[in-house]
Amino acid sequence: MTLSLAQARAIIDAALAKARADGAQPLAVIILDAGAHPVAFVREDGASLFRFDIAKAKATGALGMGADTRVLATRAASNPVFFQSIAAATGQMAFSPGGVLIRDADGALVGAVGISGDTGECDEACAIAGIDAAGLFHGDRK
Repeated sequence: MTLSLAQARAIIDAALAKARADGAQPLAVIILDAGAHPVAFVREDGASLFRFDIAKAKATGALGMGADTRVLATRAASNPVFFQSIAAATGQMAFSPGGVLIRDADGALVGAVGISGDTGECDEACAIAGIDAAGLFHGDRK
């Protein structure tokens, strides 16, 4: 299965609806397919300059390492030299919740969401809400 533009837009719409309902700061949301190609991106009015870069780094890092950024942050805390090396080598890692893998019903990886703008916990909750609303699955389950 590939991630369609319609699915990506559904993820974005639901993620932003959750953000507005929760009173979150303005967000940037990017959806990448399994090859890390952008499918869709939005930046809400008022989201700061680096939000796109941070959201993309979250999604790309999750794809590249095969785990949500919440998991990567925990791993990085116990092995900082390795993860700093990865971040320096790739330039595409952000160790804060908000990068969430997207899977189909069979557990196959189809992409990732990256969200930046509020706390990592809020960013991640919005990503999960978006994935759920699109009828897809989240996390590093296989």
